[in-house]
Amino acid sequence: MGQPVVHFEIIGRDPARLRDFYGALFGWEFDVGDAASSAVSEPGQYGFVPAGSTGDVDGVNGGVGGGASHEPRVLFYVAVSDVGAALQEAERLGGRGVLGPERAPERGLAVGRLSDPEGNVVGVAGPA
Repeated sequence: MGQPVVHFEIIGRDPARLRDFYGALFGWEFDVGDAASSAVSEPGQYGFVPAGSTGDVDGVNGGVGGGASHEPRVLFYVAVSDVGAALQEAERLGGRGVLGPERAPERGLAVGRLSDPEGNVVGVAGPA
């Protein structure tokens, strides 16, 4: 089996409004704080959605965040053992790295984003 999807993000310019919307629509509960990097969301504006809050322990963790300087997007992250190596491999295969690796050592996490040959953006996450 290949690497699993481990996280999703919904980012916009008004993260509180997005959290209200998705909370009402899907019953999601949010633990609001900081994202792994300010490149992901403005400080204090990231609402983490633990998989268990959806009632499905096998679900995927996620987050809703952003801020005035963040472009709206929906993104999923794939688990990798080395974010930098995954970004390099994406470039070798005809894509390009667009973010990272951004490291949050206090969380033991590194994240990055790549653009595939068609321009779709996908996140990668792994150990810091």
